Amino acid sequence: MPTRGSVLRVGITELRRRPGTQRLVALRTAIPGLAVTSARVPDDAELAIDLTLESVEGTAITARGTVGVPWVADCRRCLDVVSGTMVVEVREVYEAHPRDGETYPIEVDEIDLEPVVRDAVLLNLPISPLCRSDCEGPVPHDLPVTLPGEPLEDEHGDAPPKDPRWAALDDLNFDPS
Repeated sequence: MPTRGSVLRVGITELRRRPGTQRLVALRTAIPGLAVTSARVPDDAELAIDLTLESVEGTAITARGTVGVPWVADCRRCLDVVSGTMVVEVREVYEAHPRDGETYPIEVDEIDLEPVVRDAVLLNLPISPLCRSDCEGPVPHDLPVTLPGEPLEDEHGDAPPKDPRWAALDDLNFDPS
């Protein structure tokens, strides 16, 4: 939750006095904590927020425009780092009495753009990106080789500790003889 005086809190007093008027808002700021599954926006990455605020019938404010943001993720096949930039369209409504899940609140004579920007970015981050369309996954000779039933070893040759919850499986014998 942003603090009072945050760059994402915008005064709308003049817009509410004159229905139909517009105001351009161009902000550059970082919003930490934007992440879903393996995709994320670096906490120090600058978001480019370009919106037009418009007073509608004196009771609501519309916010239309774009949010540009860099992102990083892990390739879903080989787990290499993938990065990109996306531009997200924003079309939202602020009201004094917001409808849950449909509109955002007008707080006295201010609106907070952070929830709109956060929702737009999170809903558009790639869920399972690929580093390239023909990625075949990890290189086979880089994978650890074990026989069935052998534990994987760490870099020191030590087997990981066994989970005691699986101890009963050690007594199973699938050999028919």
